[in-house]
Amino acid sequence: MIKKGLKVKVLSGKDKNKEGEVIEIDRRTFRAKVKEINMVKKHVKTTKEKKGGIFSRESFIHLSNLKLIQEKVKKKEIKK
Repeated sequence: MIKKGLKVKVLSGKDKNKEGEVIEIDRRTFRAKVKEINMVKKHVKTTKEKKGGIFSRESFIHLSNLKLIQEKVKKKEIKK
């Protein structure tokens, strides 16, 4: 099961064979955001609070296009 913080490999698409860490998951649509993978340009309009411009950010990838590489290691303590 793919969860936030785990390392995954992209199986298909423009970023095929790249690896990264899951930073966000949308369980309802079966998609995940992976750090520095599937970068898209986002045009942001200038407001009073923020300066506008063109920004690169991660977009969602379908979970079927991801392969789990490394799971979190669970430490088991032996109680005596």
